[in-house]
Amino acid sequence: MKRQWSLILAIIFAIIIAIFAVINVEPVEVDYLFGKAEWPLVLIILGSVFMGGFIIASAGVVRILTIHRRLKVAEKKMRNYKLS
Repeated sequence: MKRQWSLILAIIFAIIIAIFAVINVEPVEVDYLFGKAEWPLVLIILGSVFMGGFIIASAGVVRILTIHRRLKVAEKKMRNYKLS
């Protein structure tokens, strides 16, 4: 049930972000280290949201892999203690 609520909240959040992004379509100037460019604000908003999601997902994957690795080490230690 918790996963369903998480999915529902994620969809609602995505709809709110999409509406907010579509409302803001005027071009804005973006300063880079090496120059300037003019982009529609909708692309800046959506790009920021996707980059934030990618960073959070990457951190989650690293954490899951770390926990999985620790679990394997603990299981190996437990097997060694049982054999002793």
